[in-house]
Amino acid sequence: MSDWKKRLDIVYSTNPDYHFQEEGEEKRETVLKEKQLLRISLDKRNRRGKAVTLVTGFTGSDDELQVLGKMLKMKCGVGGSAKEGEIIVQGDHREKVLGILQKEGYVKSRII
Repeated sequence: MSDWKKRLDIVYSTNPDYHFQEEGEEKRETVLKEKQLLRISLDKRNRRGKAVTLVTGFTGSDDELQVLGKMLKMKCGVGGSAKEGEIIVQGDHREKVLGILQKEGYVKSRII
């Protein structure tokens, strides 16, 4: 969808510093690594029986989530994805992911 179609309800603004902000677009403040509670679980639902390691509870920007997801996938030597506050690592790598996260400073991380 083009940029102008997203703003159909905005007609005119007299504020020279006004920047259109889409609905749902909000900046998330990053919480310190030591204070984040990341939950690591094994998930098989809606994946045709394949197991994935799911990391949830990340609070921060999408760019930081992508960087963390890329590092976890690289250190586990598998594929996956990072979006919508979740990191998916293909396969059952719960213990390995927990160890990596704790070495990186996410000390409150735990397996559920």
